[in-house]
Amino acid sequence: MASKREHHSPVKFSPEVFDQAEGGMDPALVAEIAHVTASAVVSRGRAVDDPEIHRRLVEFTDTEGLDGLAALWADAPPVSLPGALWRLYALRSSVQADPVRMSRWFAAGRSTAQVSHVVAGVADPPGAEEIQQMADTILNGAWTGDFDVALERFAAFCRVAALGRLKLEDHEGLDAVRGARKLERTAEDLEAAARSWRHGSLD
Repeated sequence: MASKREHHSPVKFSPEVFDQAEGGMDPALVAEIAHVTASAVVSRGRAVDDPEIHRRLVEFTDTEGLDGLAALWADAPPVSLPGALWRLYALRSSVQADPVRMSRWFAAGRSTAQVSHVVAGVADPPGAEEIQQMADTILNGAWTGDFDVALERFAAFCRVAALGRLKLEDHEGLDAVRGARKLERTAEDLEAAARSWRHGSLD
């Protein structure tokens, strides 16, 4: 992993724009690099039993930001290894950037989506600290547990948060609906990626 660069400020994405970064390289080259780097990250993380390496993988965007990952992975197909990793990292970064708002959405939606609430595995009551811990635990599980379970847990979180946002921000009309739909679409993408991983076809 690259060492921390003193001159670089990590990019913090808000919940609404966590998946909107764009890259500027040749698409064919980006696609090739995306798959190679994603495979290397997953292989590295899952091949070692070293908590320090796993911690550094989880916290990678805290020091390096999301801009580099966005340039490589944000435009990858959702049901692909780089696409799935991008969503995991971007969701974690979104939670870390605004845990209070994310926890409010989750708390408001959990009674409606009880199954997803349980799958996500957030401590009760789901405050800002609990939401941050959940995000770290899920991403860590991508290296230490079943990769598809990590994808499904973040998908469940998105579904609960989407319902909560609609409840809390119904006065915002279309903005709330669009934001909730974006979270639901991310959940669908992660669930599809989890199924692909189980079938051995997520690459």
